[in-house]
Amino acid sequence: MTKNFALIGAAGYVAPRHLKAIKDTQNELVAALDPFDSVGIIDSFFPNADFFTEPERFDRHLDKRRRADNKAKVDYVSVCSPNYLHDAHIRLALRNQAHAICEKPLVLNPWNLDALEEIEKESGKRIFNILQLRLHPSLIALKQKMDLLPADKMADIDLTYITSRGKWYYYSWKGDVAKSGGVVTNIGIHFFDMLSWIFGEVEDIRVHKLEDNKAAGFLQLKRARVRWLLSLDRNDLPQQSLDQQLSTYRSIRVDGEEIGFSDGFTDLHTESYKQIMAGHGFGIREARNSIQLVHEIRHRQISALKGDYHPLLSKGISS
Repeated sequence: MTKNFALIGAAGYVAPRHLKAIKDTQNELVAALDPFDSVGIIDSFFPNADFFTEPERFDRHLDKRRRADNKAKVDYVSVCSPNYLHDAHIRLALRNQAHAICEKPLVLNPWNLDALEEIEKESGKRIFNILQLRLHPSLIALKQKMDLLPADKMADIDLTYITSRGKWYYYSWKGDVAKSGGVVTNIGIHFFDMLSWIFGEVEDIRVHKLEDNKAAGFLQLKRARVRWLLSLDRNDLPQQSLDQQLSTYRSIRVDGEEIGFSDGFTDLHTESYKQIMAGHGFGIREARNSIQLVHEIRHRQISALKGDYHPLLSKGISS
């Protein structure tokens, strides 16, 4: 049965993946919101959707549809707005008796989750988080492999994610730690979610670098030792990426073996929507560990480079 969707953040980077997912799951977008009106991408998917630049009028529109009749009401609101607005926009969805499907991070601070849990119970509607790496075939296979090993088996992991960004990034909300949560939250949270999902809860955290455009550290998980590095700096890209004119480099090495997961990213949002439509999907409980972890990383003191640290830090990674 076709469901009615509304979308918040239609002009943003990730919105096309949500538009495609709504279309691919045979649902209908009936309304969209963004303060910026460069949203021609909607025409490729839902040209008849109503569009608003003011949240007050968008909220009023959802309320009118809810009161009109059951066929008109919005069933789901997809939240693709800046990170610091997720909490408010999730509340808007539930206030209008719609489920919320929200991009990562669900919220910036772990205590915000407690309030959302209360609202979820009061409204009877669900809050879903897009945690697409949990649906990646290579990572599902890795989890299945770990689950079959003895419980005391520890893995040694190097996680490297370099995705170059231009000057615009630091002038936008993404460059404001108070709005985005910084590099560990904005580009790292789905990796941290994946690691804790596969290798268990966090036992120790060390941060070796925490800057506007890069971060690195060490995690002791229940079943893994993780050296991680995240960067927005093009100068940190390996030569192989530069030779291929690639702006992004992803690598996860588990016990020295590369886990291939760079392919298949584009359809994982559609798979996430299929899971939600089938009555599954990831909620507040699944999102909590990674939100708690990145919050702690943001507030840790920088540790000296000793013991386990990411190998690129010893090779003079640019500062």
